[in-house]
Amino acid sequence: MDALDGAGVIGTLEQLREVVGVPTPRAVAKERQRLEQVHQDWLAASPFCLIATADADGACDVSPKGDPPGFALVLDDATLAIPERPGNRRVDGYRNVLANPRVGLLFVVPGRTDTLRVNGRAVLVSDAPFFDRMVVKGHRPVLALVVHVEQVFFHCGKAFLRSRLWEPCTWEPEVLPSRAQIVHVYERADQSLEEVERYYGEAYREGLYREVR
Repeated sequence: MDALDGAGVIGTLEQLREVVGVPTPRAVAKERQRLEQVHQDWLAASPFCLIATADADGACDVSPKGDPPGFALVLDDATLAIPERPGNRRVDGYRNVLANPRVGLLFVVPGRTDTLRVNGRAVLVSDAPFFDRMVVKGHRPVLALVVHVEQVFFHCGKAFLRSRLWEPCTWEPEVLPSRAQIVHVYERADQSLEEVERYYGEAYREGLYREVR
């Protein structure tokens, strides 16, 4: 049985507008093409963002990036740079950027329900003088994603309010298997659970900025 049997599938912009309506003039007017001071202040306070990309065929990826607040470095009012740190080397999003430079960014500040959205075109940079400003714990970035801003605006907090994301009373991480348990099944079945748990122990946190071989 098709999961969409009997569903009212929306296939045109007209149908979409019939369901959700049209944006208010204020919602349209808040958009900017440059990073104004309030946007730069937000970036200076944000330790986390999500980067959306798509390849030449439209296959999508969303990757999380995080570092100390201000990790997204403002180079000028139309350009920002996001450092890449050592990871699993899949580089799904970066492979997309090589084929299709368009990116969408969502910057989060803990405790705030609103977010900052930035859309533009990106290039990958292997080194640059500004890398010296992105050193953390003595480590320079592996590379940087440089984004040329085309659209920036604040997104309202309804999603965070509805999800109650910042309310600790709603947090239940224990209902899911631990990170070590998941990895043991899907990535490291050749190791014992105890070995995987040791890998994700204190040494894992201490080695966040070191290249893993």
